[in-house]
Amino acid sequence: MSDYDYLIVGSGLFGATFARQATDAGYKCLVIDKREHIGGNVYSEKREGIDVHVYGAHIFHTSNDRIWEYVNRFAKFNNYINKPKVRFEDNVYSFPINLMTLHQLWGVTTPAEAEAKLEEVRIPCENPDNLEDWILSQVGREVYETFVKGYTMKQWQRDPKELPASIIKRLPIRLTFDENYFFDKYQGIPVEGYTSMVQNMLEGIEVRTGVDYFADKEALDSLAEKIVFTGKIDEYYDFRFGELEYRTLRFEHESIDGDFQGNAVINYTHPEVPFTRILEHKHFQPQTAAAIPNTIITREYSDEYKRGKTPYYPINNDKNNKMYKKYEVLARNEPGVIFGGRLAEYKYYDMHQVIGSALYKSRKELEKRSNNS
Repeated sequence: MSDYDYLIVGSGLFGATFARQATDAGYKCLVIDKREHIGGNVYSEKREGIDVHVYGAHIFHTSNDRIWEYVNRFAKFNNYINKPKVRFEDNVYSFPINLMTLHQLWGVTTPAEAEAKLEEVRIPCENPDNLEDWILSQVGREVYETFVKGYTMKQWQRDPKELPASIIKRLPIRLTFDENYFFDKYQGIPVEGYTSMVQNMLEGIEVRTGVDYFADKEALDSLAEKIVFTGKIDEYYDFRFGELEYRTLRFEHESIDGDFQGNAVINYTHPEVPFTRILEHKHFQPQTAAAIPNTIITREYSDEYKRGKTPYYPINNDKNNKMYKKYEVLARNEPGVIFGGRLAEYKYYDMHQVIGSALYKSRKELEKRSNNS
């Protein structure tokens, strides 16, 4: 008889959610993680009185009442609203693209004036299936080159014509003065940080960090009746069909006296600036930022992914999607293993989508076990 009902590989949001649901249903879970900490990429830590997003900015947002209610079981959220800025050469612009942005560029002051100007500069394309063609068909060349082209080339290390339009369709374009990046009903950041939230999700569950699943896979698998795998699906199958491609990130953290940029996120869109953005972490907690005399900033660089680095963004072009479909067929027929999360499902998930996927898959799994008992 196995020691555990579920071995959960990865303590990020998918693994923590599944573990919580299974534990609450009366099953025994063991959560392991290769890193020395829990939380995956949402991990945060206190430094000099500031909660630092160690692996880049994470702003929780959702319009799903159930998911919002769920995460509020484990954390109190602040009222942070994501209003990034863009710096291009010596100018700073409102972002995402909204009426203020277009006023700063062209002097327009009303939605009607903005729409007339956009109609003038748009470059029609009958079937805009790549990133460049799609954004040019929406906002024209000046907006594209100021806000999108350089940033995209740095972020993805690819010509925008080689990237799917779906990437840029996530970017809001508004003809109002609304600077909120997200459209969602709920938005915020845990007051005590994401690590505290994940700790609460994993309360009463055995967790072992610093454990490399693939270094001792057979012994670890033998501990549990079922495996929940949240790592790279291609690695699980020993790269049988090839390696899926990702972008990764590199971070430079720096402590500075005073206030550095007056905003949590500023994107640097000029191609000659080597980093993509600067984060100033204390501004993610606006209620306390003014009282903190020092600051911590993070310069974020996009980096070419190689095995051994942390995969962040799946590159969902045709080549990779076709390769993933082959792995997905294997996964669907893999007895005793549940695959979930951004890496296992090879999807560009936001945090609420990861939790939603984990709730859905855990519910299906637990209902199946209940029916079979």
